[in-house]
Amino acid sequence: MSRRMWILTAAALIPVVAVGCASMRKMKPEEAIAARQQLMKDQGAAWKNIQDKTKAGDIAGLVPDAQKLVDTSKEIPKLFPEGSTGPTKTAAKPEIWAKWSDFEAAAKNLQAQSEKLRDTAKTGDAAATQAIVQTFGRNACGTCHTPFRVPPPPQPQR
Repeated sequence: MSRRMWILTAAALIPVVAVGCASMRKMKPEEAIAARQQLMKDQGAAWKNIQDKTKAGDIAGLVPDAQKLVDTSKEIPKLFPEGSTGPTKTAAKPEIWAKWSDFEAAAKNLQAQSEKLRDTAKTGDAAATQAIVQTFGRNACGTCHTPFRVPPPPQPQR
């Protein structure tokens, strides 16, 4: 394993291990909120890297970031223990706990879509990978964010 791959793999696994250790005990709501917000920031960074690498034609280079999405998606349900809504600011809707099986299905869908992206990128097929990237937000992230997340406020027009 090259030094770069080792570093990328280690960087992807550190948050997963930290989340796994934290979820072994019952987290306080503010701990769960902080952990899931960090996980989502890490996923956002991985997604940005995937988009940038896809645009640059570096299909093989996006595999570690797709793997990070696979790994972190498995942790999502653990970071939403019942009652973890506040007082810390959170965009989690109460529908998460009212429709728990749907929420878990959305996290599993993210995992499956991330695996599809990773596996397609591993083939080196740029066109197929780009097709997945184009619809990933709607087919993966959107299946959870739309029903279970308060939308962010609109950005001011420039």
